[in-house]
Amino acid sequence: MSESQSDMERVQGIVSEALDEMKAEEPVPLDVRGRTPITDLMVVATGTSRRHVQSIAEHVREQAKAAGIQPAGIEGASEGDWVLVDLGPAVVHVMLAEVRDFYRLENIWGVADDSLTEQA
Repeated sequence: MSESQSDMERVQGIVSEALDEMKAEEPVPLDVRGRTPITDLMVVATGTSRRHVQSIAEHVREQAKAAGIQPAGIEGASEGDWVLVDLGPAVVHVMLAEVRDFYRLENIWGVADDSLTEQA
């Protein structure tokens, strides 16, 4: 296993656990290596309300920081319908269901990577 693969799996585990702890709905990890220079992993999850979306994103940020990963930034937290948490090797999108249905990030990236989905 390459160093970047193990880093990605470590970050994915931290994110997955944080999403689970906050009861995020339908988390889907997307392996986007080779598709974008921005990141290796995108994770899309749903919150049940604006406050829930904000809380999920903040918990992901806190757990990443506690694990020694310095988040590069958070966008959309004040609105709460779509919050993006940039962790470098992973970008986490937490959205309201209607926003997720509208943008369909999983389809845009054309990724249905069963190997990552099974690990989540």
